[in-house]
Amino acid sequence: MDVFSDPTNIDTYVTGFLWILKLTASATVGSVVLGVVLAAMRVSPIPVLRGFGTAWVNIFRNTPLTLIVFFCFFGLHSALGLEFSDDIDPNIFWLGVVGLSVYTAAFVCEAIRSGINTVSAGQAEAARAIGMSFFQTLRMIVLPQAGRAVIAPLGSVFIALAKNSTIVGTIGLMESSNAMKQLINENEGAVIQIFLVFAGTFAAVLIPTGYLFGWLANRLAVKR
Repeated sequence: MDVFSDPTNIDTYVTGFLWILKLTASATVGSVVLGVVLAAMRVSPIPVLRGFGTAWVNIFRNTPLTLIVFFCFFGLHSALGLEFSDDIDPNIFWLGVVGLSVYTAAFVCEAIRSGINTVSAGQAEAARAIGMSFFQTLRMIVLPQAGRAVIAPLGSVFIALAKNSTIVGTIGLMESSNAMKQLINENEGAVIQIFLVFAGTFAAVLIPTGYLFGWLANRLAVKR
């Protein structure tokens, strides 16, 4: 019998991937906002800010994501009482978003910083010469050009984020990896079929996404 001819199994499959999409979208927003702030700190003339940005990147980039997600649940939630909702699934979802965001922000920061380094120093010097502050120069001159230069690297970061979102399943969210596990436990004779459907869905979404980011990178590249 085809596993996915059962409406209950279809619902489990769809629900799992909907959680993945929500996690990816929410964590993308969080990691971009935090990553831009960290990148600004990394290139700031203020030593304390540079030190904080450097420490953040080095710590979170070299810490396994599973540990960060576990800390969000067992540390922030269980030990410190942080709650985003009275309902368990939304609460786990937002705890997962926090973990994914702080982890991915370290990689977003480094991608943006590499883009900042491609912008001619003369442009920043000219901006300062007409009286613009460091943050005005960064916001109006440097970041718009840096963003266009790092579309492809950021695309890779966001594709990795989509795959990393399955780790939130380790703290109880019924996302795609947990949905696949449940379907395999209930349909032991269809392991290969279930795996191919779930893996194929990721591939069907992420491969075109990779090509899209590559096309955008070529389309919006700064001509020098």
